[in-house]
Amino acid sequence: MSDTPAAPSAVTESDVDLGDGHVLHVYDTGDLGAGGATDVEPLVVVWHHGTPNIGAPPRPLFEAAARLGIRWVSYDRPGYGGSTPRPGRDVASAARDVAAVADHLGVGSFAVMGHSGGGTHALASGALLGDRVRSVVSVSAVAPFSASGLAFFAGMAPGGEASLRAAAAGRESKEAHEAAAAQGPEGEIDVGFVPADEAAFAGPWGWFGSVVGPALAAGPAALIDDDLAYVSDWGFEPGAVSAPTLVVHGGADRIVPASHGQWLAGAVPDADLWLQPGDGHISVLRTAEDALTWLARTARRS
Repeated sequence: MSDTPAAPSAVTESDVDLGDGHVLHVYDTGDLGAGGATDVEPLVVVWHHGTPNIGAPPRPLFEAAARLGIRWVSYDRPGYGGSTPRPGRDVASAARDVAAVADHLGVGSFAVMGHSGGGTHALASGALLGDRVRSVVSVSAVAPFSASGLAFFAGMAPGGEASLRAAAAGRESKEAHEAAAAQGPEGEIDVGFVPADEAAFAGPWGWFGSVVGPALAAGPAALIDDDLAYVSDWGFEPGAVSAPTLVVHGGADRIVPASHGQWLAGAVPDADLWLQPGDGHISVLRTAEDALTWLARTARRS
């Protein structure tokens, strides 16, 4: 008989009424119970999803989470999945949403982890929720559009650059860009995946297929809100992140170039940087189990 804890197989879903006409759709793997780690303090980790994804927690990390005594909590950002749209939201609003979700579930303190745009939103909790956030992992995250000393678009694939330049020109421009994209491209669009990313999709991280399709089922509105938030004032400074932070980035990333991760690691006061030279935007997640171990260890120390 194996001594390895069983990964949680069931995810409970619920809705949090924010009392202002908005609802957040929440996912929770619950306590690990008898199948989980019993020799460590239970730890809630809030997962922040990328763009465009729904918020289901990362199934490829369930087994590692069970071993580490981690309970996943996550939610659909406004406009995705079962969460009410909230046009004009900024990145900082994610911290308020996380606090509401944690309060709903009776969770006091927690760690946060996110990938891609989720890595950017995870930083909001670290900056704005004080001691409630015990540690942060931000993977493949975009830096602020106005970041001093950063050439924002340098090294970015043409498809991603065109999309974010449209967002920087305003909502009307971004909506027109997405409408044109929906009509079908004249040629193949280079969005920036490298061969290592394609190999990752063929493995466990093919899981992304289960969260991207549902995110786009209702159209591009939530994606538009995300991209507008990335290139607008975030509502906080990365330097305000007070929790221990790990920034993970692929050196070969062409969707969000590695310079973004390097800039963020320099801007966050207590940040470590894991730069993976041969990895792209998705393949960098081969380090995700190690990053999750770092997150659990650091959170339990704080």
